[in-house]
Amino acid sequence: MNGTNHNILEVRNLKKYFPVTRGVFSKVVNSVKAVDDISFNIKAGETLGLVGESGCGKTTAGRVILRLDRPTEGNVYFEGEDVFALRGKALMRFRKNVQIVFQDPYSSLNPRLSIGSIIAEGIGAHGIARGKKKKEAVEYLLDKVGLSAGYYHRYPHEFSGGQRQRIAIARALSLNPTLVICDEPVSALDVSIQAQILNLMTKLKKDFNLSYLFITHNLSVVEHVSDRIATMYLGEIVEVADTTEFYSHPLHPYTISLLSANMLPDPKYKKKAIMLKGDVPSPLDPPPGCRFHTRCPVAVDMCRVEWPAPKEFSNGHLVRCHLVDKSDPKPPVKFDVVKQL
Repeated sequence: MNGTNHNILEVRNLKKYFPVTRGVFSKVVNSVKAVDDISFNIKAGETLGLVGESGCGKTTAGRVILRLDRPTEGNVYFEGEDVFALRGKALMRFRKNVQIVFQDPYSSLNPRLSIGSIIAEGIGAHGIARGKKKKEAVEYLLDKVGLSAGYYHRYPHEFSGGQRQRIAIARALSLNPTLVICDEPVSALDVSIQAQILNLMTKLKKDFNLSYLFITHNLSVVEHVSDRIATMYLGEIVEVADTTEFYSHPLHPYTISLLSANMLPDPKYKKKAIMLKGDVPSPLDPPPGCRFHTRCPVAVDMCRVEWPAPKEFSNGHLVRCHLVDKSDPKPPVKFDVVKQL
């Protein structure tokens, strides 16, 4: 793992509920619990992968950290400062130091602006460079993401999806941030292009001394870019572990079921996927106790009534599951890898 000096980002008991209203007077009758009491940290130079099914709250968590959405409860600390308390110059400094790469490279770039203007916009707004130096900075960034400086005056519609995502990455790097939140940055791209973008992001992490929060549903992608991985289910983080530990010794039944469905690169071998019953419960009315118990193949009575407290082991592996023994951590569910005939 790179750069274990200090926590660059700390998320503590973060909640984000979206009110559901009804009637002429828009009376609040319920709330969508998109993010419900999550905590994690990211160390300087580290990539934390945040994985889970669509709708589990991953993107909402990223947006709240960026202050694009207001939190319902909880705190986020960036370099020791309370993000939600920042005002004026301190807030501008936070905006400069924390950037995002969005999922869709087609809708995240303004079609009315040239590529040069898109990348230079933040540079000018923060007074980093002007005139000729600003143009040189943009050309430098284009080169760093593998594009020609001659693209400066061209427009987004002239580029492919992979090229647009390179432009979006250049824009994110234009303010020389220390943390970049990557919201499904390769999910809209072809598989061959995904590999190129992932390799580019790994290289840029070293060149610019970056930390990443890498949000994705793709377990194959996150394995190759992350130092640690957190599993999210229905607004809650249920497991966090070092990447090697995550794939070799998963403990939560939900993590195990995700990994069982993840394809292996060797066609001679196949995993016996664990088929989960039912659908993901509604975040409007999450089940009591462990939220995964309605689909868990090994749930017991305790799981249905009591919310599992986090159990953290000496190697930093954290899990929320009643069935994991703190003194002898073994996975309550197993899946097998079998050789194909």
